Amino acid sequence: MSRKKKVLFGTLTLLGVLLFSSMTVFAAEEAAEYVPDLYATFWSLIPPLVAIGLALITKEVYSSLFIGILIGGVFYSNFQFEGTIVHVFQDGMVGSLTDSYNMGILVFLVVLGIMVCMMNKAGGSAAFGRWASEHIKSRVGAQLATILLGVLIFIDDYFNCLTVGSVMRPVTDKHNVSRAKLAYIIDATAAPVCIIAPISSWAAAVTGFVEGEDGFSIFLRAIPFNYYALLTIVMMVTIVVLNINYGPMKLHEVNAVKGDIYTTPDRPYANAEDEVEETKGGVIDLIFPVAALIICCVIGMIYTGGFFEGTGFIEAFSNSDASVGLMLGSFFAFVISIVFYAVRKVLSFSESMSCVPEGFKAMVPAILILTFAWTLKSMTDSLGAKEFVAGVVDGATGGLLMIIPALIFVIGCFLAFATGTSWGTFGILIPIVVDVFSGTNETMMIISISACMAGAVCGDHCSPISDTTIMASAGAQCNHVNHVSTQLPYAVTVAAVSGVTYLLAGIVQNFAGTVMTAAICLPVGIVLMVGTLLVIRSVTNKQEA
Repeated sequence: MSRKKKVLFGTLTLLGVLLFSSMTVFAAEEAAEYVPDLYATFWSLIPPLVAIGLALITKEVYSSLFIGILIGGVFYSNFQFEGTIVHVFQDGMVGSLTDSYNMGILVFLVVLGIMVCMMNKAGGSAAFGRWASEHIKSRVGAQLATILLGVLIFIDDYFNCLTVGSVMRPVTDKHNVSRAKLAYIIDATAAPVCIIAPISSWAAAVTGFVEGEDGFSIFLRAIPFNYYALLTIVMMVTIVVLNINYGPMKLHEVNAVKGDIYTTPDRPYANAEDEVEETKGGVIDLIFPVAALIICCVIGMIYTGGFFEGTGFIEAFSNSDASVGLMLGSFFAFVISIVFYAVRKVLSFSESMSCVPEGFKAMVPAILILTFAWTLKSMTDSLGAKEFVAGVVDGATGGLLMIIPALIFVIGCFLAFATGTSWGTFGILIPIVVDVFSGTNETMMIISISACMAGAVCGDHCSPISDTTIMASAGAQCNHVNHVSTQLPYAVTVAAVSGVTYLLAGIVQNFAGTVMTAAICLPVGIVLMVGTLLVIRSVTNKQEA
C-alpha cells in the first residue's frame, strides 16, 4: 500500500472509531445554548489543519476537505454519531448553500462560466489569441500582460480570478506558460491587488470593521504598510522579468517550455474549449462582454450600496454587498452579451442557451470545492476558532510594542491559512487592534491594521481551502493541488520578507511619524524582496551547475 493510501486509510479508520465509539442519541440543550466541550480551544483549529495536511499529502482535495469537515462535526457533537451527522449536513453543507451571500457568489460563478463558454463558441477567445500572438511576442510579455490585466481588474477578487483566467489563458498557452504559473499570477493579482484598491469590495469590508474611526481614511493611510500585497506585486514582476523559478514551479515551467503546460497526468479542462471556425468571431466578441461585465458589476455593487438613492460613490462602495452586486451585474452582462452576439450574428439565441449547461458544467469542480471549504469554515466557527485566536491576540499585546505588527501579521497568516478566509480574519483582528491603539498611538494602530490585512491576505493566498485560491485554479483551469504546491514557496518567500519589514516598522515608528515610517520601511522592504530573489536565483543556478 502506498504512503498516501496508508495516510488516508489511517485517517478514515480513526474517524470511524470516533464516530461509532458513541452511538447515543444526540440529546442536549437547545441549539442556542449548546456549547461543545472543545469550544474556543486549540482543537477548534484541528479540522482545517487536517484537511490542509491531507490535501498536500494525498493530492486529493474533495476527500481531504470532507474528512476535515467530519472531524469538526465529531468535535462539535462531543463524539456523538447523530449529532455529528446532523451538524455536518444540516448546519454545515445545507447551511452554507442556503446562505444568501454564498449563493450569490455561486450564481455569479455559474453566469461567468456561461459567459466564458459563449465567448469561446462565438470565437472571441480564439480571435483574441490570434491578436495577442501578433502583439505579444514572448513568454515574458504574456506573463506581464496577465499581471497588468490582473492589476487593472481590482474591483473584486472573484471577478479578477475568473476574468483574467478566461481572457489570458489562450495567450499564455500559446507562449507555453505553465498552467501552474498562470494560476499563481492570477491568485497574486486577486486579493493582494484588491486589498490595496480603495474602490473594491475588500476596501468596503475593511472599512466596515473599523468601528469608531474614519474607516476609509484609515484604509488609505494603511496602504503603504500593506507589505505582503505590495511586495507580492514586486515579486511577480521580478520573477517574470528575470525568469526566476524555484520550488515545484520550476519543474512546471521547464516542462511548459517543452510543450507540456500541465506536468501532472491530471489535466483538468484539457478538452473543455469548444472548437470554433477560424473566420468566426473577432476580438470585439471577447472585449465587449468583458467590458459589459465590468461596467455592470460596478453598477451592481454601487446599487447595493445605495448610490441610486443619493449615497455618494465612495460611500456606496463602502456599503456595497459584493455578492448581490456581482450576481446582478453578471446577470445583466449575460443578457447584454446574448443580444450583442445575436445582433452580430455570431451566435443565435439557441446557441447562446446551449452554453448554459456547458458553462455550469465547467464550474462544477470549483463549486464543489467552494461548498466543502465553506462547510469547513462553518465547522471551525461553531468550534469557536475566532474566539480562541482573539484570546491569543489579546494576551499577546502586552509584550514589547515594537514586535506587535510582526506578531499580528504572523497570527493573521496562521488564522487565514487554517480557516481559508481573509475577511473573517481581519474581521477578528482589526476590532482588537482598534480597541488597543485607538486614541493612544495612531501610527501603531495604522501599521497594525495593515498587518492584519496583510496577514489575512497572506494566509488566504497560501491556503488550499481559500475560496480565492480555488477560484484562481478554476480561472487558470489548473489542477488545484498543483496550484497550491507551486504557489506556496513563492508566498512564503514574500511572507518572510514582509515579517522582517513589519519588525522594522515597529522599531521605526518609535521615533518617526506615519509618513516617515512608510517612507523608510517600504523602500527597504522592496530592496529586501528583490535581493532575496536574486540570492534564490544564484543558489538554484549553483544547484543546477
